[in-house]
Amino acid sequence: LSGCDSGFGQATARHLDIMGFQVFASVLDLQSPGAQELRRSCSPRLTLLQMDLTKTDDIQRVLQHIQAHTNSTGLWGLVNNAGFNDTIADAELSPLGKFRTCMEVNFFGSLELTKGLLPLLRSASGRIVTVSSPAGDMPFPCLAAYGASKAALSLLMDTFRSELQPWGIKVSLILPGYYKTGTTCDPAFWNLQKQKLLASLPQELLQAYGEDYVEEINRQFIQYMKVAVEDLSAVVNSITDGLLAANPAVRYYPGQGLGIMYFIHHYLPYFVRDLFLKGFFINPKLPRALRREHHNDAKK
Repeated sequence: LSGCDSGFGQATARHLDIMGFQVFASVLDLQSPGAQELRRSCSPRLTLLQMDLTKTDDIQRVLQHIQAHTNSTGLWGLVNNAGFNDTIADAELSPLGKFRTCMEVNFFGSLELTKGLLPLLRSASGRIVTVSSPAGDMPFPCLAAYGASKAALSLLMDTFRSELQPWGIKVSLILPGYYKTGTTCDPAFWNLQKQKLLASLPQELLQAYGEDYVEEINRQFIQYMKVAVEDLSAVVNSITDGLLAANPAVRYYPGQGLGIMYFIHHYLPYFVRDLFLKGFFINPKLPRALRREHHNDAKK
């Protein structure tokens, strides 16, 4: 189970431990408050492992540890939960490095971990459950880096589901609504990210869009945080069902409002979908260079 420092990973690790499973829970930092909380609240069966999904050495060390402890039995389940995003901005304003980091953690890290554990999963005819995001299915404004990595992850898991069927491995995707997890709902964190972004933008881009454009996106996102759901049990229950149900769903949609969102996405015209996502999530103001007052100033 990857990404157990906070949020879904931490809650799921605790839930599976209470149910009596042997859990291998990876955290970014063994001394983090989340890791210490798991040590306090879980049984000695739970093993905490340090892993940064961008580091092959970390992944290999975790693989070796799990292999050593499950070689005779095989591994019943893998939960790919670790995810990363620290940028809320238009694709043009998001540094290329942010796209790369999202792909490294959300896609390549999960791919390497999954491939490494497949021999153990095949021997147990086990399960793979992966936490993706509706942002990987729909063009949410200002989430291009994160959404593109989750789209790649979702497609990869759909491919694994088809290819691993003959081995008896069942693969499920979890596509949660907006929940309160980790730094995702910390305004101070996002304000700092906004300042870093503004400082890194080329002058020409800052001129074209305007600093107030970036400020407004950040303001709307912090406002949107207020709808984040604190009770993570729907997601934990979906992950658990993916691991244990005789016939798990291919996709789980824990969270409010996802039914209507997917209905609009699949059945209504593009312009309605775009309007809906802007109304629901973030509706950026007009970039500075396109505003009438800017054109008037330029003429003068």
